[in-house]
Amino acid sequence: MTAPTTAGTLFVVATPIGNLADASPRAVDVLRSCHVIACEDTRTTRTLLARHGIATRTVALHEHNERAATAKLVASLLEGKDVALVSDAGTPALSDPGALLVSEAHRANIRVSPIPGPSAAAAAFSASGFAADRFLFAGFLPASGAARRKALEALEVPWPVIFYEAPHRIRASLEDLRQRFGDEREIAIARELTKKFEEVARLRLGKAAGWLDAQPHREQGEFVLVLAPGGERPASIDAERVLALLLEALPPSDAARLSARITGASRNELYRKALQRAK
Repeated sequence: MTAPTTAGTLFVVATPIGNLADASPRAVDVLRSCHVIACEDTRTTRTLLARHGIATRTVALHEHNERAATAKLVASLLEGKDVALVSDAGTPALSDPGALLVSEAHRANIRVSPIPGPSAAAAAFSASGFAADRFLFAGFLPASGAARRKALEALEVPWPVIFYEAPHRIRASLEDLRQRFGDEREIAIARELTKKFEEVARLRLGKAAGWLDAQPHREQGEFVLVLAPGGERPASIDAERVLALLLEALPPSDAARLSARITGASRNELYRKALQRAK
């Protein structure tokens, strides 16, 4: 699809993660001048708009209406209207709705312009003190304990790993991290970043539960966790060779499952190859 020359611009606008004074002058100007603001929660965004005297119309764009809202917003953009995309806090489309709108705007050849600014992940990383030239952003871990522990198996990497976590899961998640990576691995716990009760603590995982216990309010608020870098990954293992050896004693499904766990290769792909070998 070719956008008309009069098409509007989709502005992806980073907003404060807590302290409303962190809104950049450019972000405020864009929010004031665009035709409509697509918000994760219009009530949250209106607090920011009221602070800066912005009267721009807001519409909801969240996980439950994302597809329908996206279609309407793309239509508005094609009519020449500028649209601002914001999340409740921070940079949109990072563990928040919005990626579909941005993707569809690109598909329609509509100009997409990022307005950079606050990011909880970047803020926590900068305050962690873990020296690294890269990090892995893992977003929210699974809510289920079993799924969370399974997800952690793949995160032994030689650079910091950043997680978001909800207050009602923070204790369980820290315990799963301790069991997976050991008492001595360090972690930075960033709580309520940029807000009145902000805390950033760097400590060993074995002391994380005690840190929570020291102040009852510490299990409240929003959390970003930065796990210290792990060791280098072991040398790659030939998945097909492992599969071939296991097929000598196991049926294809079991051989594929164990080969995937040993090598990190795709279980489905290994199962397909196992079936081919069995023919």
